[in-house]
Amino acid sequence: MSFAGRLADWGYAAGWQLAKMLPESTGSGLFSLGADLASRRDGAGVQQLRKNLARVVPQADATELDELTKRAMRSYARYWHESFRLPSMDHKEVSRKVAGLITGVENLDAALAEGNGAVMALPHSGNWDAAGVWLADYLGGFTTVVERLKPESLFKRFVAYRESLGFEIVPLTGDSAAMRVLLKRLRENKAICLVGDRDLTNSGVPVKFFGEQTRMPGGPARLAAATGAALIPAGCWFTNDGWQIRLHPRIRVNAREEVPAATQALADIFAGDIAAHPTDWHMLQKFWIADLEAEHRVSLGA
Repeated sequence: MSFAGRLADWGYAAGWQLAKMLPESTGSGLFSLGADLASRRDGAGVQQLRKNLARVVPQADATELDELTKRAMRSYARYWHESFRLPSMDHKEVSRKVAGLITGVENLDAALAEGNGAVMALPHSGNWDAAGVWLADYLGGFTTVVERLKPESLFKRFVAYRESLGFEIVPLTGDSAAMRVLLKRLRENKAICLVGDRDLTNSGVPVKFFGEQTRMPGGPARLAAATGAALIPAGCWFTNDGWQIRLHPRIRVNAREEVPAATQALADIFAGDIAAHPTDWHMLQKFWIADLEAEHRVSLGA
């Protein structure tokens, strides 16, 4: 294991331990302070976040964009603070708080009543782990896919974390093993939940997002087309002391040739929620094709 890998593993382990030991207000203050320091340092991730927010809020001037970026970093820090605390929190209480603000549950109920399962797709926004705690409580469990992180010890740590919240975890691998598990769960009339905005495979579906070209994973729409499951977009964002979740009406996708249109429809719904809550979209990576191609040109030149 590389030194960087060991450092990352130790850092996350320390985060989970520290968040359990500190009072909530103290931990929240420390994470917010860390976010402010990161904003002032203006590293690569913060710079990319600002570029991404400039697409989401094109009318913002430089001062407004700086403030949006600072608030977005605080939101991102809040996500991590809450994630480190979630294993030791009362999950029934978390579920109760989510249930008090969630809208559109009838769309999930209707999907499962049809008997073909539900594919819930959401962006990297708000606290999707808290949303998952509610979903696991409401349905008695659900299945999701996680990126195969390195080192292996860090990957196992994240799997154990999410399993402790009631999620069934399927590792994202280069073969079709994950897809087979997801298809099986849908045919059992169960729910799966997939983060569906960032393409990790470089083989995603081209979509327009905030007026620019990017790619998004085609998996959610393909699963719905293959099984007859309902494709349900979901939005997550923070409130002052909790989490707002919106389950949108299903996107109809009945055949493989409808996957591109369904993925574009998913992107449009994500965009609407993100535009309304831009600082809760935690996208510190290059996301649009223009930025990815610019990075590729630089690497070729090097």
